[in-house]
Amino acid sequence: MAIAQIVVFSSALVTLLGLPCAVTAVRRVDDLARRRLWAVHREEDNRALRELDRAFHGIDTCEMLAALKAASLDQIAHDLRRLNRVRRTEVAHSPSWRKDAVERAYDLRLCLACECLGVDEHLTPLEGIDRELERLRVEGQLQKAGLTLHA
Repeated sequence: MAIAQIVVFSSALVTLLGLPCAVTAVRRVDDLARRRLWAVHREEDNRALRELDRAFHGIDTCEMLAALKAASLDQIAHDLRRLNRVRRTEVAHSPSWRKDAVERAYDLRLCLACECLGVDEHLTPLEGIDRELERLRVEGQLQKAGLTLHA
């Protein structure tokens, strides 16, 4: 009788201690397989980005953009108003990469508008507060030239 109780007690103890370990081991194997698959895909993505980087190395995108058909001044003004609205409202709670992208797009449209109207601008080499001040100056010059930036 005592041997039967020892066997039952031992098997219950092994089950109580071993089952959580077995479940954890199975879950870990699944997680490791998922991470390995993710790492393979990430490496493929990194490889594709490196190839794209190499393909664009040495290509002057400004020349490519200049060769494209120029947008009309009305379209540029519409884009400026839309991007300005996005800059003022939606970007306030957005990640920094989105803010930077909207600022770059807005500055690019400002440069295009300046080129269309013959206004002098120096936005490209500047950064930080200097760029903000130049942006304000350029906006004022464009408004003096008759472009409506704020609807």
